[in-house]
Amino acid sequence: MKRTVIKCLVTLCCMAFTMPAMAQFNLKKAIGGAAKATKAVTLTDEEMREYVKEYIDWMDEHNQVCADDNEYTIRLKRLTEGLTDVEGIPLNFKVYYVIDVNAFACADGSIRVFSSLMDIMSDEELLGVIGHEVGHIAHKDSKKGFRTALLTSALKDGISSQGGTAAKLTDSQLGDLGEALVNSTYSQKQERDADDYGYEFLQKSGKNPWAMALSFRKLKQMQDEAGAQKNNKLNQLFSTHPDLDIRIKRMEERATSEGIQSPTAAK
Repeated sequence: MKRTVIKCLVTLCCMAFTMPAMAQFNLKKAIGGAAKATKAVTLTDEEMREYVKEYIDWMDEHNQVCADDNEYTIRLKRLTEGLTDVEGIPLNFKVYYVIDVNAFACADGSIRVFSSLMDIMSDEELLGVIGHEVGHIAHKDSKKGFRTALLTSALKDGISSQGGTAAKLTDSQLGDLGEALVNSTYSQKQERDADDYGYEFLQKSGKNPWAMALSFRKLKQMQDEAGAQKNNKLNQLFSTHPDLDIRIKRMEERATSEGIQSPTAAK
């Protein structure tokens, strides 16, 4: 049975379509001191792949992943049918059954959608979120962001590889990495580029690219409902990203100029 969303303003990184955010489980907090990048640490692509896999495996282990016969999983599989890879990177999708409203993508093509996000978005809006996240994977934004977070958190003390194999991270280091990813953001240019890529990716995959504008409209509605308080967490989040009205206008004008009809037009 679907649950009522009770934390609609919590960890809304996906709502601005940004970096991974933590769900409903305990994290070991970083132990004092500001994280600092260390020049002594270098990462090969192979080591990066190992760390990304370790992180997503850890995330899957520490969250309730919906089973294949769960209604959320069935819906997501239906929506993402045909979305198999991007730029040679295989895509894989799972649903976390949590009360946070969120989603995230990792550099290895793993995309995780939170059940409460699915509760508040239509199929078209959810496709807009997914298309945007795919754009971040394609542009290597997820990889660059992960590398930065890794060096400034889990590997800040200069852990080196062992025999060409990435050093295994402890639970504490994985927690630090998760915190760093939560607090990281994409640039406005990266967000705009991901919008455009998401639009084109959906179009090439036979999906209606109007989904991008529809998802932004839902975010705008949530932002308006949250109020205009300066200390509002939702407004603080969106202050670091391109204005939603501008993003909506860009996507709608592009779809209209291409003669594409909104899926809501006939409703």
